[in-house]
Amino acid sequence: MPRVLLAGESWVIHEIHQKGFDHFTSTTFDTGADAFIAAAAEQGIEVEQMYGHDVPARFPRTVEALSAYDVVIISDIGYNSFVLTPETWKGGQRSDNALVALAEWTRQGGGLMMAGGYLSFQGINAAANFGRSPIAPVLPVTMITGDDRVEVPQGATVAATGEHPLAALLEGAPQLLGYNEVSAREDATLVATVDADPLLAVREVGEGRSLAWTSDIGPHWCPEEFLHWDGFAPLVGGMLRWLAGEPVRAEG
Repeated sequence: MPRVLLAGESWVIHEIHQKGFDHFTSTTFDTGADAFIAAAAEQGIEVEQMYGHDVPARFPRTVEALSAYDVVIISDIGYNSFVLTPETWKGGQRSDNALVALAEWTRQGGGLMMAGGYLSFQGINAAANFGRSPIAPVLPVTMITGDDRVEVPQGATVAATGEHPLAALLEGAPQLLGYNEVSAREDATLVATVDADPLLAVREVGEGRSLAWTSDIGPHWCPEEFLHWDGFAPLVGGMLRWLAGEPVRAEG
């Protein structure tokens, strides 16, 4: 069974409630990976989630530490959370660069996935800022310089391409509501498109593998219809197995 670490897909919401002269605040915590993690579990794969607020201090910063995992997923958490460690941000001290280690770990045999979102790839207002990061060269896609979000509230059509074993797992997929705009690298395999733009691309990098899924793994871009589609769990299982170098079953 692949050992999988998912970094990100969590957020804190702090609201101000103004009622006439008076106001109060409320704070809530939420996650966007529950359906993805449940789908992986249905396929017999356990996913460990590291919440966004824990990434600066806890994300593995060396190849040795990353070797505890077969697959690492980055989803909806930006570049800054990996490089602004407590030691560097608060103490002005040197610290290991987790993204440098992640790129080398991938080349040495790891499986790296980036899933789409407002803080994935370049993201909203280019705030995710992975385009010039150390992991950019090992991903199967190249990023634009600015805000790369494509909002499609009316629905965007998913289409499988080519003969890659993952392509069959996308047959009959429901529409998506948005994605990050990227371009597939020349040495990557484009597995599926969304409104003719890359949705799923894969690449072999040294001894390892990388995968880009340019839409969300949960709402809002990945709607409930997609999450409840009977092909969602096989697709999740197939992507994780491929990244781990395991066979992709026809049913995921």
